[in-house]
Amino acid sequence: MESPPITTAPTEVQLIEESEEFRALRRSFRSFAFPVTIGFVLWYLLYVLLSSYAPGLMGTKVAGHINVALVLGLLQFVTTFAIAAWYARYADRRIDPRAAAIREARGAVVHAPREAAE
Repeated sequence: MESPPITTAPTEVQLIEESEEFRALRRSFRSFAFPVTIGFVLWYLLYVLLSSYAPGLMGTKVAGHINVALVLGLLQFVTTFAIAAWYARYADRRIDPRAAAIREARGAVVHAPREAAE
């Protein structure tokens, strides 16, 4: 005996996820996050590969006891903070307004993390 399929109405969250506004929000996030992540990973791998396969280059003195490896290593930290600041600015301008509009259109069913913490 086969039981009849169970049908359920989509939840509010499912309706939001299927909306064009939410898809545009995800595209906006992905258009920033994916290329920047790939770029940073490649930059990090370049540093690792140079450290492994070009020790002569990495050991080249820049000034005093400071060599290329130290400069590139410190630039990794600078890059990390720069990307974080860049993303915060991008999110404030492009992602957060769209997310707020979606929440407002759906009657604030889904709360932003900042709002939920307050």
